[in-house]
Amino acid sequence: MLIYIYIYRKAWSSEKHKEAEVIRVTIKGENSIAITDENFICATLDWWPNEKCDYNQCPWGNTSILDLDLKNKIFMNAIKAFNPMRIRIGGSLQDLVVYDVGNENTDCPQFKPDKSGMFGFSKGCLPNNKWDELNDLFNQTGALVTFGLNALHGKRASQVGILWVGAWDPQNARELMKYTIANGYKIDSYELGNELCGYGVSAKLDSVQYGKDIIVLKNLVKDLYPDSSTRPKVLGPAGFYEEKWFTTFLETIGPEVIDGVTHHIYNLGSGIDPNLINKIQDPFYLDLIARTYENVSRSVQKHAPLAGAWVGEGGGAFNSGGKNIQDRFVGGFWYLDQLGMASTLNHKVYCRQAFIGGNYGLLNTTTFVPNPDYYGALLWHRLMGKEVLKTSHNGSPYLRAYSHCSRQQRPGVTLLLINLSNSTFFDVAIAEDSNAHRKLFESRSQREEYHLTAKDGDIQSDVVLLNGSPLQLTNSSDIIPQMQPVLVDSSSAIRVAPHSFVFVVLKDIKARACA
Repeated sequence: MLIYIYIYRKAWSSEKHKEAEVIRVTIKGENSIAITDENFICATLDWWPNEKCDYNQCPWGNTSILDLDLKNKIFMNAIKAFNPMRIRIGGSLQDLVVYDVGNENTDCPQFKPDKSGMFGFSKGCLPNNKWDELNDLFNQTGALVTFGLNALHGKRASQVGILWVGAWDPQNARELMKYTIANGYKIDSYELGNELCGYGVSAKLDSVQYGKDIIVLKNLVKDLYPDSSTRPKVLGPAGFYEEKWFTTFLETIGPEVIDGVTHHIYNLGSGIDPNLINKIQDPFYLDLIARTYENVSRSVQKHAPLAGAWVGEGGGAFNSGGKNIQDRFVGGFWYLDQLGMASTLNHKVYCRQAFIGGNYGLLNTTTFVPNPDYYGALLWHRLMGKEVLKTSHNGSPYLRAYSHCSRQQRPGVTLLLINLSNSTFFDVAIAEDSNAHRKLFESRSQREEYHLTAKDGDIQSDVVLLNGSPLQLTNSSDIIPQMQPVLVDSSSAIRVAPHSFVFVVLKDIKARACA
């Protein structure tokens, strides 16, 4: 089944009298090309304290897992709105964390700047009362939790560069899990280590040894969670893809040990790159990372076909992100395109760095008010189902198009259109395929459209408009606003304005993959 979408070139709109360009978009609805997890959208909570600074900026404030105001109503409601939201607890400092969970250790030090330590910090500790508070938050908000474990526990630094050697000591992780189980806390998955694979960042591990460590973790989880129906998944290696390292690791563990192969994406370079804002709007630059997605997916399919590929951390620009770029409307050109690309290239989950903190948080670091990308993530979660449909066109590369079966009880297909151009309008129409084996449209009723644009056309605004109205917290100041579509006659064209994103729910399309 082919669904043809036409974008008419030099067609004049009677409404705005703007010239539009033509592209022919094809959605193949006969079969899905990939399947994501039901909860594809994910975001991270990090360990970075307020002393974490880059480029004379210290953008983390009190957003560390240890300092975060977990009772803030905006924060809680921002998680609840996803119903459920997938959250990953982890980051660079997780391999310095000790878990103080009801044992005799009364000394539970917090992270402090230390030039001799990894990433310039001392070791830190997770107190059991903070773990209780975090799990109370997760219980109240229904979050699905991935917890990143310290993979360096029991290991020692070698004399060879940043290589650490020795076997992982699982005892502290065992204590954490036993405490977690005893208190009825639910964990969706455990992930071992952070950015220790390949060439590493501040430390690295041999791929064979890491494989042995993952097997130890798997056996620990099986021992403590005997019921396979509620057993947490095991994830790793949580770092940057390097083919030889990943291949050796996956061959070491075999096909049935790991449940998700996680890797990290920071494809925009430095957070202070003066060209960052242009990279985000450049379709040719955005396409460069596709090779990494393809390679990871291929490695997983070959060596661990029962597992899925996950983006365990995607932050765009490294060292805390791009100030006034990734926390503004313009960041969505990168983020939504990443979601589309990752899902198309057979990734199950995409964890955004970060939910709050740095210059790339989905929430404002100090006020907790959602940044523009929060709303893009929420619309994706609510509208885009797990079945990914092949979507292509041979026209302007500045129009990005992705489609999925609509989520859950919604009929039809949801199409995401991303207009990277700052001047070009597109008028999109949908035509039936004369070669289809059955009629694509049972009727021609109304479709739902969600147009996201920047306030006053300023792509560096922190205010996003939905169908022309600003998305703001309600009068009670803590409730996430409802996001209602405009209803449009399905026979009319979809107008995609310059520098905009449009989610379109096409209820009348009857794709076989969505049946």
